[in-house]
Amino acid sequence: MATDRRLARAAGLIAIFTLLSRILGFVRESLAGRLFTRFETDAYFAAFTVPDFMYYLLVGGALSAAFIPVFTEYLARGEEEEGWRAASTFINTVVLLLFFFAGSGMIFADSVALVEAPLFQGPKLALVARLTRIMVSSVAMLAMGGLLSGILYSYQRFLAPALAPVVYHLGIIAGALLLGGRYGIAGMAAGVVTGAAGSLLLQAWAVFRRRPPYRFLYFDFRHPGFLRMLRLLLPALFGLSATQLNILFTNMMASGLPEGSISALRFSNRLIQLPLGIFAAAIGTAFFPAMARAVAVGKMEEYKETLSLGLRAIFFITIPAAVGLFVLRYPIIRLLFEGQRFSTRDTHLTAYALAFYSLGLFAHAAILILPRAFYSLQDTRTPVLVTAGSVGTSLLLNLAFLRFTALRHGGLALSFSLMGLINMGSLLYFLRRKVGTIDGGSLLRTFALSSLAGAMMGLGVFGLDRVLKFSGLLLGLRPTVAVLVEVLAGIGLGVAIYGLAAHFLRMEEMNVVLGILRRRLRRNGSPSEGRP
Repeated sequence: MATDRRLARAAGLIAIFTLLSRILGFVRESLAGRLFTRFETDAYFAAFTVPDFMYYLLVGGALSAAFIPVFTEYLARGEEEEGWRAASTFINTVVLLLFFFAGSGMIFADSVALVEAPLFQGPKLALVARLTRIMVSSVAMLAMGGLLSGILYSYQRFLAPALAPVVYHLGIIAGALLLGGRYGIAGMAAGVVTGAAGSLLLQAWAVFRRRPPYRFLYFDFRHPGFLRMLRLLLPALFGLSATQLNILFTNMMASGLPEGSISALRFSNRLIQLPLGIFAAAIGTAFFPAMARAVAVGKMEEYKETLSLGLRAIFFITIPAAVGLFVLRYPIIRLLFEGQRFSTRDTHLTAYALAFYSLGLFAHAAILILPRAFYSLQDTRTPVLVTAGSVGTSLLLNLAFLRFTALRHGGLALSFSLMGLINMGSLLYFLRRKVGTIDGGSLLRTFALSSLAGAMMGLGVFGLDRVLKFSGLLLGLRPTVAVLVEVLAGIGLGVAIYGLAAHFLRMEEMNVVLGILRRRLRRNGSPSEGRP
């Protein structure tokens, strides 16, 4: 129970700042939609594709899969000095690679743009190249920040990594507001670089103010810890490259669809990322070091209990979130994006994609923690094989939906959801074969009861939305106020119905979620309690 409370406090801290980050992320996306045309935003989002590919390949999960389990094991055994020898070699090597990739991206930005959006023409393709050249430098800074986050998580220090995305978003927002009027979408791209630099400096301060035994320009390529990191890293790189290739190919296909399709996919995906980022990512991030530590000291039952608790909490939160996003997708998009250069057509394009994205929300939430369950066991091979298989299936579905249906960009969103379902099911199957039962009965019970409570919630919210629209209750209100009332009333009723249903169904996961949502986190000064 002490471990559960500690993890709830850590996840709560991450969730609070992640909520702020997601809010700022929506401000950022709303500004992009309102201040710039779809010509500009399509190019802007396309220009993120290869930089994102580089980032995730070097840090987004791959380095976590290799770095955190090994480094945490050294700390758990009390071998901090030796762990930092391996870490210093690893970090210094990655930094050199980052500078190489960033420099190459700047020099060959015109060729990179052809990969990012091959079906764009003339000025639009040139804009993609220009934005790529500006933003590619942010990759190195974000990736180095990701490494520093891994170190902080290993020490169970969560504050600076949780604040880093907030700083990043603020930089982008400042670029859009202060530079967008003069330089167009390029001003927002400059804000990406500024935000990345601020995020890196914050995390560097958090790490180095404790004077860790880090060694600059130190390379010991024969260190056993470094070699183990490499052995874990290479399969994970393969798996992540498959995922990122899927995103890249999806973007390439979308570049041939009507203008605004790439932006619609981006805006709707950002809405899906809200519950993923606030809760699922927070749970996965906070529970990962605990699972790795439990495995390192041989407490497998604790490992399985932690995993089961995390998955049940994720289902409890994301299933009703998906229902709410589906039912309220039009008013939510109108509230967050519509206005100025974001038209009614853009709202329909975005809502259409969001309907398909919401179907796989719970699955994509689960796969924020399931691969980490394997990484805690220092098994990167299984998630790689599962990811490669599901991504290959997704690419085939993309082609089939575009060629044989009229779903257009909705088919790409549906393919994403189906990929998540395949990935989640496969990971659960192989994990059970590897470690035995993971309390599958409780997982199924939570999934079924969450779905039942979510369906009750969805019917109630849908009914209220119909009443508000056709009863004339919103007549006389300004359009912005009317849609705000529509969204807030729907969310309020939805939370009330779901909470009551969960109470009467006696769902114990509610206590875990309430712990994660707790704003006032107890601090007792003990590092083992996860105090930042």
